[in-house]
Amino acid sequence: MPPSSAKHRPGFHALVLSIGFIVGGAFTEIARRWLPAGAVKEFLTTGVTPSIGPLPIDLVIIKFSVGPVALDVSLLSLVGVFVAYLIARSLF
Repeated sequence: MPPSSAKHRPGFHALVLSIGFIVGGAFTEIARRWLPAGAVKEFLTTGVTPSIGPLPIDLVIIKFSVGPVALDVSLLSLVGVFVAYLIARSLF
């Protein structure tokens, strides 16, 4: 019986999501720079940006803060995730 790939699924999906958001972010930046102003540009590049932070951390010896961390999600970044998923599904 061949080994199951179920052990690798969470990491695989996290990798596909990460690659998809990076590619989608690149799509979004290219569209923001090169598309002419108009409804199409607004529709494709308008995003929601949830953020967390800053988070102060006090370890007695050292104090620092992390953040804020934000994720810019637009239609093109979701297209990037979808494309990464289709490519990963066809390869594996």
